[in-house]
Amino acid sequence: MTGPKKIYRVVDDNGRIHIPKAVREEAGITSGDILRMQADGGGQIGMTKVELIEAGDQSPETVEAYVHAAVRRMPDKSRERLLAELAGLMQKDEG
Repeated sequence: MTGPKKIYRVVDDNGRIHIPKAVREEAGITSGDILRMQADGGGQIGMTKVELIEAGDQSPETVEAYVHAAVRRMPDKSRERLLAELAGLMQKDEG
């Protein structure tokens, strides 16, 4: 009896790893998806694809993931309005 193929990756200087395409496909992970990571303190790290972010977590990474997920699900007209509003805010901040 054999399990899933084991794949190894080296963590780069910035703490990043590349999730191989085969693993992403098997887990149904695509660009813009949100992954929740949790470490147990003993070297084990769990990673789960989530649709929603837990209430109360306001870290910059969580807020960015939430915004990406929300924008992906918006109708095109809503995205256009949001983009125009953000562009206006950026011009206001610069000027």
